Amino acid sequence: MESTPAAWTQADAFLADTLVGHDPALEAALEAQRAAGLPEIEVAPVAGKLLDLLVRISGARRVLEIGTLGGYSTIWLARAVGPEGRVVTIEAEADNAAVARASIDAAGVGDRVDIRVGRGADVLPTLIAGFDLVFIDADKESNTVYLDWAAKLGHPGTVIVLDNIGREGEIVRDDSTDSKVIGTRDGLRMLGDDPRFDATALQTVGAKGWDGVALALVV
Repeated sequence: MESTPAAWTQADAFLADTLVGHDPALEAALEAQRAAGLPEIEVAPVAGKLLDLLVRISGARRVLEIGTLGGYSTIWLARAVGPEGRVVTIEAEADNAAVARASIDAAGVGDRVDIRVGRGADVLPTLIAGFDLVFIDADKESNTVYLDWAAKLGHPGTVIVLDNIGREGEIVRDDSTDSKVIGTRDGLRMLGDDPRFDATALQTVGAKGWDGVALALVV
């Protein structure tokens, strides 16, 4: 099969059907997000399942998410931490947070999720340290700010997931004027240079196009 965006999407759908399956609560969250006119920038189902597995593999019980959107990934994280776990998720837009709150509650995990409304740079200094996993999926221009706080609010062994690092391959361009590309490159350099992190990154293709994810440990 020729490698095209259409083929990537088809393969992603096969993987999701085979390994993730259908979930009424998650699908309802996406429907609510679409109905509210939120952008379709949530993680793909296979990536949601990856977050679930990373939380369970690491044994994380306190999870920080930066970028709630409509709550789709939050539901994955909240299920994974279990009844005794907690997720703090930060959303800059109050309208988005309201959509997320309704979907998270409808999914039956509302008691595990604390939604903080505000800019990440303003909310992060107010949090209590001790997070076991941090998922960063917000404005790319602030990646280095978020990574710095992930290290401060984590501990040795904290897992960090930095989403959307592929940028359609534009990350190789040191002459890019795209603020998202510049922020992504800065974040990747920080993960490589800052002694607080041990990291790698993977390119992906799929329903979200040519993208990728970075994984790091706080050391």
